[in-house]
Amino acid sequence: MLIIVTGVSGTGKTTIGSHIADTLEVPFFDGDNYHPKENILKMSQGLPLNDEDRMPWLQSLASLLVESVKTGGAVLACSALKESYREILKVQENVSWIHLKGDKDLIWRRMLARKNHYMKAGMLDSQFEIWEEPSYGLKLNIYQTPEEMLAEALRYLGIPVNGKK
Repeated sequence: MLIIVTGVSGTGKTTIGSHIADTLEVPFFDGDNYHPKENILKMSQGLPLNDEDRMPWLQSLASLLVESVKTGGAVLACSALKESYREILKVQENVSWIHLKGDKDLIWRRMLARKNHYMKAGMLDSQFEIWEEPSYGLKLNIYQTPEEMLAEALRYLGIPVNGKK
């Protein structure tokens, strides 16, 4: 099973994705940890990435997913803001997509509260500008608690939550 948790920075992809992976007992990969040094440097300077910057990163994540299929799957947290990016990550037909959505003001406040992250809050506008809302997958409202979000995601994936599907 491959599950990709998407959304702009600050929506909780790592939190939800890691909880899903723990529940399913599959590896969790945070896409942020796979950016080339050049991308991290650029974002650290407050400069948004362009498509050219993202291609090697997306291709390495796709390779990681292909390898994960061989060992039973994984959960990936990745912004995957554009449909063309999601197409690169769709390494098999039955990828489960969970898209985290929320108000820019809430996400802004969350990003300001983060410590030691190279993605600066001021870059949030650039992510909202290029985000292409998908027409498929679960669209998960980030106003819920992490526990509520996890329960909704697990139900979407067909995993019983407290004995209920």
